Amino acid sequence: MAHIQGPWYIISIYQSLDFSSYTSSSTSLGPRADPSLTGYLGVFFLGDKPSVYFYISNGNNAISLKALNKGQPVINPTKGTQGVRDPSIIAGGGAEAGKKWYIIGTDLNIGKTTWDASQRTGSRGIFVWESTDLVNWTGERLVTVEDATAGMVWAPSAIWDSVKGQYLVHWASKFYPTSDPKHTGSPSAIRIRSAYTSDFKTFSTPQDYINKSPTNVIDLDILPLGNNSYARFLKDETAKTVFTEISTTGLFGTWTRPGGASAVIASGVEGPAVYWDNAVEGKARLLLDFYGSDGYRPYESVDVKGGKWTASDRSGWPKNLRHGSVLPISAGFASAVTNKWPS
Repeated sequence: MAHIQGPWYIISIYQSLDFSSYTSSSTSLGPRADPSLTGYLGVFFLGDKPSVYFYISNGNNAISLKALNKGQPVINPTKGTQGVRDPSIIAGGGAEAGKKWYIIGTDLNIGKTTWDASQRTGSRGIFVWESTDLVNWTGERLVTVEDATAGMVWAPSAIWDSVKGQYLVHWASKFYPTSDPKHTGSPSAIRIRSAYTSDFKTFSTPQDYINKSPTNVIDLDILPLGNNSYARFLKDETAKTVFTEISTTGLFGTWTRPGGASAVIASGVEGPAVYWDNAVEGKARLLLDFYGSDGYRPYESVDVKGGKWTASDRSGWPKNLRHGSVLPISAGFASAVTNKWPS
């Protein structure tokens, strides 16, 4: 991400910090992770209102948010189904660090379809908007990433892969045999797919990234831990649980599940969204969408590698926020978005 005071700096923090020394027994967590980051920008959709809504933190409190734009959407899609779910805000990497941000999301307006139809003959594209200042979002496009055998493309997100020098984009899809062009029969299990892009306009040929057939998996989010280590969070759509896996050997390394094969963070949840706390080094925040209840609830951990998460205080957390993401930002960007879309 970009400029001395810009939110881009969190990328270099991600790539340089090693959190392996933090365990559940840690009592001293050290200074704030990055003094230039003093707020958080959240992007979400609300219930069955398939638009992008912006929220800003109250000061540097990672779990206290208020709506921007007087609670009205900031982005209303005009293409595809004219509905966007699961918005994810992506900070630019490489040459785009501090100069570009993207919001990507699912092309799905459930009010115009059914859950069955949206998975059999749903959109195979990813919504994309881009910005150079977090204020003006332009270039709306709907980019098809899967071929006609896919039933849908759900919950796209992305991470800058410094080894590859591109963005690794990932999403969930299920597939039908070519002998079933109308997708009326039985599909494959839902799996996580991935592709690389430099501009969110052209993508490499998708590959399977996480295939746990016959278990259905959706809603992947990845947190860099430093030293080529990562934590990833995803939903077991079969069991309706969210769990975590850790790799110390890169994005395509060996992933293990702390706590064992049946360990979960919570049940009846989806849409994990993870981010580092600005003020406490080694402390991470995780949002889990209680989709049958009041939406996102915050969790926290000082032992990400150990998979130990506890529920956070919810007194400052708004209800009914649905699957989205959170970007740590500087005071300058916080002022800019607040001036553009007052609360």
